Amino acid sequence: MGTGTAKIKYRKQEWEVNSGMTVRAAIEKVGLDPYSVLALRNKKLINDQTIIEPGDEIKLVNVISGG
Repeated sequence: MGTGTAKIKYRKQEWEVNSGMTVRAAIEKVGLDPYSVLALRNKKLINDQTIIEPGDEIKLVNVISGG
């Protein structure tokens, strides 16, 4: 059946990545720092070891740190 693709969105940018890789690998592939962003799928937080499924739309948001 072949592998599908998924979309990664960050701010106004959008990338297409192959499914089957981890969220962390995809974040690195598009050139972002995995420590600086959080990944959301269907508005739910997912961790960076989650495997991307075909058709996923992953939204990246900045990690807000501070106190």
